[in-house]
Amino acid sequence: MATPKPIPGSILGPMTFANVAGGDITVGGEKENWTLLVVYRGKHCPRCKKYLNILDKMGGEWADAGFDIAVVSADSQEKALADQAEFGWGFDLGYGLTEDQMASLGVYVTEPLSPEEADGNFAEPGTFVLRGDGSQIIVAISNGPAVRPDLTELLDGMIFNKTKDRPHRGTV
Repeated sequence: MATPKPIPGSILGPMTFANVAGGDITVGGEKENWTLLVVYRGKHCPRCKKYLNILDKMGGEWADAGFDIAVVSADSQEKALADQAEFGWGFDLGYGLTEDQMASLGVYVTEPLSPEEADGNFAEPGTFVLRGDGSQIIVAISNGPAVRPDLTELLDGMIFNKTKDRPHRGTV
């Protein structure tokens, strides 16, 4: 089943996920800060952990630049809590990403190879940057774990885009 891909500049309506720290994480809609939203494959993915560890080390730099960070997967609470306990990430970690939410984000969806890989269908990687008005200035989705934006380059580019009020690209 093909999912329409997100259109740069379109508004991502508010989307809510359960947070391992308790409460909810809401992305999209109007916010004071810009938002970096990272969708990861889940506990089963070592490449995701490597990427998220880099993001965690850069968390202060993103915050200093005026970005909120939200990370989410389709994992269960138990799996997300296990990742949080193992890695101690400082960003908001969500779980329970639904297939409807995956479709809204336009990420690729994969059926697990086995129950050991995942409990059900899961999202492939997606990295989104949202302006304060909820518009998507960056949409980077992949159909597999090996392709993701370099976080240092992304932060540098987003600081430039914010300070120079650059438009979203890729709409022609």
